[in-house]
Amino acid sequence: MARENITLKCTECGEENYISTRNKRTHTEKFEVNKYCSRCNKMTHHKEKK
Repeated sequence: MARENITLKCTECGEENYISTRNKRTHTEKFEVNKYCSRCNKMTHHKEKK
């Protein structure tokens, strides 16, 4: 199976807020996106958790 589940983690507070999927064959780099963090109460940079 090519798709895998990933957990997105806030870079400022470390809260694991979102679960998503990605195709690991076509996107080999780590997933990064700006999303809302409920602990920080603002838009923050989220990275894929290892």
